Order: sequence, then C-alpha cells, then structure tokens
Amino acid sequence: MLVTAALFLTTLFVAYANGANDNFKGVATLFGSDATTYKGAIALATIATFAGSLCSVYLAEALVHAFSGKGLVPDAVAASPDFLLAVAAGAGTTVLLATLLGLPVSTTHALTGALAGTGLLAVGPQLDFAYLGSGFFAPLLLGPVLAVVLTIPVYWALRTLSGRLGIRRESCICVGVQQFIPVRQLQYNAALQQYTLPAPAGVDITVGTRRDCVEKYHGRLFGISGQSLVTGLHYLSAGTVSFARGLNDTPKIVGLLLVVQALHIQFGVLAIATAMAVGGLLSARKVAITMGKKIARMNDGQALTANLVTGLLVIFASRFGLPVSTTHVAVGAISGIGLANGSADKNVMGGILASWLLTLPVAAAIGALIYALLGFFPLN
Repeated sequence: MLVTAALFLTTLFVAYANGANDNFKGVATLFGSDATTYKGAIALATIATFAGSLCSVYLAEALVHAFSGKGLVPDAVAASPDFLLAVAAGAGTTVLLATLLGLPVSTTHALTGALAGTGLLAVGPQLDFAYLGSGFFAPLLLGPVLAVVLTIPVYWALRTLSGRLGIRRESCICVGVQQFIPVRQLQYNAALQQYTLPAPAGVDITVGTRRDCVEKYHGRLFGISGQSLVTGLHYLSAGTVSFARGLNDTPKIVGLLLVVQALHIQFGVLAIATAMAVGGLLSARKVAITMGKKIARMNDGQALTANLVTGLLVIFASRFGLPVSTTHVAVGAISGIGLANGSADKNVMGGILASWLLTLPVAAAIGALIYALLGFFPLN
C-alpha cells in the first residue's frame, strides 16, 4: 500500500514538472510576438491543455501502454510499482531541474531515459533495445527535424498566398503609447534629407532597434482586416497546440499508473491534468521567456506558421501512438521561423540542444539510482 501511494504521488510530481516546463510551449509564440501578455498566454494554455488531457482518454490510448514499460521490459517488471516509481522519480526530477534553469526540455525524453536506465538496471540484456530504438528514439529524433524542414516551406507558401490575397506586412513606428503609424506614411523632406511624420505637435517618436520594430498586416479579406484575421488564427493555432500537447503528454504520464489496479483510468487522467495545470500556473515563467523571447523574433503571421506545423505534427503523432516530444517539435518550428527570417539566436538554440542531449543520461541515471535504493530500502 505504501509503495502504491508513493507511486501515485510521484506520478503527480511528474505531471507538475511537466506542466511547469511544457504548458507554456503551445502559447510561446503569442507571448513572443507580443500578441498577448504572459498572464493571458498562460491562461489560454491552461484551459486548452486541460481539455486535451481529458480527451486523451479516448484519442490517445496507445500512448498510455507505450509508457507503462510493457514491451520494453518483461511484463512482470513493468507491473512492479518499484520500477515505475523509479521511472517517475527519474523523469520528474530531470524535468524540474531543467525548469528551474529555464531550459525547455522534453518530458517524453525524460521518461524515455528513465525507462531505459531503470530497465537496464532491472533486467540487463533483457531490455528490448530494438523496441527502444524504433518505438521511442526514432520518433523523438524525427520530430524536431520534421518541424524545421516543414516550417520553412510552409512559411514561404503562406507568405506568398497572403500577398496574393492582398494582405501584406507593414513595419510601424510607435507614436505615444498605443498609436501605430505605418512607415509608408512617413514623408521625405529633400531639404533636410530625412523622413518626417505628419503627426500632432508635441508627440515624441522613439527610435529603437530592429527587435523593437512592430510589424502589422495591411489589407482585408472577406471584409475582415488582415491584422484581425492573422491575430484570430494565431490564437486559434496556439490553443490547438496546447490541446495537442495535453493530448500527447497526459497518457504518457498516466501509463505510470496502470499498475494501480484500484485506480480508474478516468480519475488518473483528471488527477494528472490538474497537476499539469497547477505546474504551469505556478512555475512556467522561466521557460516561457526562453521559448517566447530568446530563440527567434517573430510577428503574428510567422508565429501562426510555427503553431500550425507544431499542432499538426503532434496531433498526428498522438493519433498513431508515436511518442514525439511537443517540446522538440515546438522548438524546431520556432527555430525554423528564426532561420527563415534571419533572427535565430544560434547560441540559445545550441544551449537547448545541449540540454536535450543531457536529458536522457540524467533521467536514466536518476531512475537507476532510485531503483537501486528501493532494492536496499523497500517501501513494502
């Protein structure tokens, strides 16, 4: 009974760490493009992720079994609370450490590392390395690559289409507090050899860096202004990515609870979804700044493209039981935008990549250590 209670609480700890590190990733582009504030973005992320978590009971059952350890280690070991407790502790601790450092790592990656490390210690050569490679590592590696490769052509295609529909980007300068004046309204004064603005007297104009430049969309489609249309679709896409994240990540964590026979799976999903929501609301800010502000600079349209690619890839993977990482896909898509518009910060991208490489061995080591300690100090 004690080990079962410890497994349940440790699984909630994994869900909390997951929410803290992952919940904001679906709405990072909203925050990064200044479409909304941090509070507005995290509120949308919490609601959409919670909805995706609840729907995972019906749409992503295959992922529940994939992360229960079955097929990777013998069924007797996969059904051991000690084994699953060690896996949960290894993954949760790794993700929480990364969150405290502001690094967007993958809970999927951490769970995979913990499963591999704990499984190797538990069964040695009986660990199914072929299944580990094809069922776990291949989707994890493929996700970010596909995101980058797809985002760049999709961005250029949408940019071309919007231009043909009469929706074009305009760079703006800030006048006062909330008034935006398109650059095309500047008038060139040949005598002064400079541009002037037809603005009321006494209005100060501040010149900033390229990063401070605001881009808006000009034109109308179906009677709707281009900016309103892009903003609305951006919000919809952010909600879709957050929904997809809840759909993809929740069953992976619930898989740790299958051994608790007395726990109904619907209750398990509700508990995990709640813990994820709390983690995101309380501890997501550092990762939010990295995802939204440090990887690349983007406007609403570019952010919309990144979200579309992320949402489609994650939903597709969830439907077919492929354990891709929402983190890897989202970072890949944002990086793709940065590479397309020339704003990608390669130092930040390199740091994130290094954290991904460390996630597997760190989670594996912690999981194996906890499993060894449980062997010496059993909770039964």
